[in-house]
Parts: sequence; C-alpha cells; structure tokens
Amino acid sequence: MKYRPSPQISALVVVSAAFFTDTILYYILVPLLPYYQRTYQLSQTDLGILFGSYAASLLLGTIPIGKLGDIVGRRKMMLWGLVGLWGTTLLFAFANSFSLLIIARVLQGLSATATWTSGMALVADHWPAKHRGKAMSTCFAFANLGVLLGPPFAGYVSENWGVRAPFIVAAGLAVIDAILRAWLLQDKQKENVEIIPIKRLLQNRDICLYIGVMALGSGLWATLESILPIDFDSRGWSQSIIGLSFAFAALAHTLTSPLAGAMADKFSRKKMIITGLLLTTFLIPAPAFVHSQLATFTVMIGLGLVATLITSPVSPAVTSLVDSMGVGGGGYSSAFGMLNLAYAVGMMVGPLFGGIGVDLVGIKPSLAVFGLGFGLYALVVKKLLPDNDKSSLTNACG
Repeated sequence: MKYRPSPQISALVVVSAAFFTDTILYYILVPLLPYYQRTYQLSQTDLGILFGSYAASLLLGTIPIGKLGDIVGRRKMMLWGLVGLWGTTLLFAFANSFSLLIIARVLQGLSATATWTSGMALVADHWPAKHRGKAMSTCFAFANLGVLLGPPFAGYVSENWGVRAPFIVAAGLAVIDAILRAWLLQDKQKENVEIIPIKRLLQNRDICLYIGVMALGSGLWATLESILPIDFDSRGWSQSIIGLSFAFAALAHTLTSPLAGAMADKFSRKKMIITGLLLTTFLIPAPAFVHSQLATFTVMIGLGLVATLITSPVSPAVTSLVDSMGVGGGGYSSAFGMLNLAYAVGMMVGPLFGGIGVDLVGIKPSLAVFGLGFGLYALVVKKLLPDNDKSSLTNACG
C-alpha cells in the first residue's frame, strides 16, 4: 500500500511500539508492590514468586511460540500476543486476590513471549547485518522508555485515582498499539531456508556464552524490581518516589542503548560485556548501602548504564552467529526463542532466590552474593569468548 512506510521502517516502528507497550505494562506493578504486600500480607518470597511466575510462563511458552512464529508468520503472532496482553491488563485491574495476580502474571508472560520472540525475528528479517545492531538497540530503547515511564506513571496515577487506574489507562494504550500492528505490520516473503534446530544452535559455545549474559542481564533488573521497592518503602518513600528511582535507571539505559548498539556493530562486544559485568559486581549491592534519595538515584543511573553494556551486544551478536551458519532467517526465531528462555530464567531465578535470601539473611548480603556472580561470569567470558567475537562452530556448550 502506497501510504505505508517501507517494510524496514514499518518493522522498526511496530516492534518499537510493541516493546514500549509491553514494558510499560510490565513495570506498572513495581511501585504497587508495597500496596499488594500490605493488602495480601505477602512475604518477600511471595513477591519473588509473583515476579517469577511471569518468567515461568516465558519458559513454558518460548519454544512452541517461537516455532509457531516461523510457521504462521511474525504478524499473526504479534497480533495474538497483543490481544492476550490487553486481556491480562484488565485482569490485573480487577484482581482481588493474590492467586488472581499470579494468574494474570502468567498470562502476561505468555503474551509477551509472542511479542518479543516474533518482534526481534521481524527486525532481523528486514534489517541487514551491518545495521541490525543499531535497529535492535532502537527497539530496546523504546522498551526502556516503557521502563522509564511505567513506574512513575503507575505511582502517580495510583496515588491519585487508585491502584486500578494505571492498568485501565494502559489497556487503552494497548488499543493504540493494536492499530499500529494491524496497519503497518508486514511479514517478509518467505524463502526456502533451513530452519535451524535449537540443538544445533546450542552446539555453538559462543551462543551459549551470550545466552548466559542475557540471563544475568534480566536477573539484574528482575531481582532489584522485586526487592528494592519494599526496602524503599521501609524508608518512608512514596510510590511516586519509588517509581522515580527506577525511572532514573531506565532513562540512563534508554539514552545509551542506541549508541551501545552502534558500538557493538563496530567494536568489541566482548570488551563491552566484560566491562558491564565487572561494574555491575560493585553496583548491585550499592542501593542497599546508601540511604539518601540523591545517592540512590545516582546508583540507579549507574545500574542503567552498566545494563546497557551487558545486554546491548547480545542480540546482534547472536544474529551474526546465526548468519555465519549460512541459513539466515531460518534460525532467527529459534535464536531469539533461546534468548527469551535465558531472559526468563534470569527473571525467574533472580527474584525467587533474591526474595528467599532477603527473608533469610537480609538485603545487603543477598545483593552482595548476587553481584559476585557477575564478576565470576566476567572471568568466564574473558577466557572463552574469542577476542574477534567470531564463532567457532565446533565449540559446544558442554
């Protein structure tokens, strides 16, 4: 249709809007955690389960949804995902028990799986390798914008109009996203390419290393999102201030993500990741040790910056490794499915073990141990990932 942008621009606009909508809906919950904790008398472990249930549904749905996206097309999967996301948002608004919150979180995770797996594959389909890192990072920047706006928006709206109001407004946002997806979204014409089995991808050691990086990157935020709001609430901070603290981190991540993606296309992904992992080792425990709002906001900004260094190189690196196998788009959905699995593992394990750790030994020791894991993985990446960031297809994960 003549009034449509090019398929490349359409894919970028649709996927960016989809990621923005998904993340703003996900992060609405963060400043509301103290309310749910008091209302349903939840422990930190219960809150970890609430966050982990989203990740569990990602784990269960990623492989079948990724394969289905290769069969029926990215467009259908993204439209189905949005319908599910709209429904779960309304379920959150009117949930009146902890069990209903868990159900809503699980369904939200399944809907997000369709959006993220098909969305990244759609960008990979339409953008050439030399510009793919920048395109993907642009999509992530809009996702980060959702992270930026979600917590302060939810905090402010809930304080003035009640806890249901943020979800109802967000459901309206999903309708706008639906119009964009229906109008602009186009599947690339299918080619006769080999669909790479996940087992073959996992035989590539470098892909496995990047999968580990993705798991750590998601675990970083999922753990902090489930633990820090309760700690901040104990300091007497309002829901708006709690949301604002996460907004500062998201702002730093949003502003630097496109630049980091372009850098990942030109410079060493390995050095970027190692730097991010080492800095994260020291920054993760910091929010529990500083107490003024200014110092906390500063630390959160630092965490946003190091998150960019960790996660921005991963997606373009994995697509390049898939390209090196000689089958192009045939492995994109499977590859991004694996990254979704890694993301889900981090989101599930981080809050669960973080919540248990806080209940058992307190927030400071728990976050310190978590940070140590990033430092250890930096050593693994330094030793095993090639300096030229190119894969040896004979290197297996095991």
